Amino acid sequence: MPDNKNANMIRSRIWREEPEPDNPYATRAAYCRGYDVFGQMVGNARWVEMLALLFRDELPGTAALDMLEALAVALANPGPRDPSIHAAMCGGVGGSSAAASLIAALSVGAGRYRGAREVFDAMTAWKTCDTDLDAWNNYSRRDTSNDIVDTWPRREHPPGFDPHGVSTATSVRRLLETLARIGATPRLTWLASQHRELEQCVGLPLDVSGVASAAFADLGYTPNEGEMLFLLLRLPGAAAHALEQESYGYKRFPFYPVELEDDPATREMP
Repeated sequence: MPDNKNANMIRSRIWREEPEPDNPYATRAAYCRGYDVFGQMVGNARWVEMLALLFRDELPGTAALDMLEALAVALANPGPRDPSIHAAMCGGVGGSSAAASLIAALSVGAGRYRGAREVFDAMTAWKTCDTDLDAWNNYSRRDTSNDIVDTWPRREHPPGFDPHGVSTATSVRRLLETLARIGATPRLTWLASQHRELEQCVGLPLDVSGVASAAFADLGYTPNEGEMLFLLLRLPGAAAHALEQESYGYKRFPFYPVELEDDPATREMP
């Protein structure tokens, strides 16, 4: 006979709860990887420690936590020019609900142009190429037209690099140098010393997604985990800009110029 008592049991290595004796739907105590959340962690633990525990059975060392926290600060707000933030601003100025504005940011920021899927691709590239310049050269020139068709469109540029850039942005270089100094991890250390050679090899400058992917890989995250973290860590900026734009109204919304390839206004009348 099936065990009906265990059939409805929630199985999770991450989280365990104990109900109140007088209310089975209220939590008396909650444990994250064995740590008492409200009895031990709240008021004592850093937010980044909670974040790390949700993805790992044990807390990493201090340097790893500091590196993850520094990366979280860098990713917290990509800025209004980022497509994901602009999408959230559209939601805010249009009077959308809070959830809709954040979903817009997640949807637009999920793809293969400075999005979370690009981080997934770049982390996959790190697994393949590691710190071998020749391997990166071959990977960046690999024909992806025969790749397995999935949810995402075929990538149009080497992941982790800026397809429109000319030289490494100062913010990207500073982030790389800071993370490499804090963590002193293999990929970031190599990237900090070899990024010019790597950029020359690939033909494009390094982007924030490339630095983030190297950091996530050095921290031991899988490409799937890195993709999820990249989505999560950029949401604070989307929320803040959506609320700000809502208060400004549509008259102060930044509409960017659109260059039409076939502008009807330039056509001659018959």
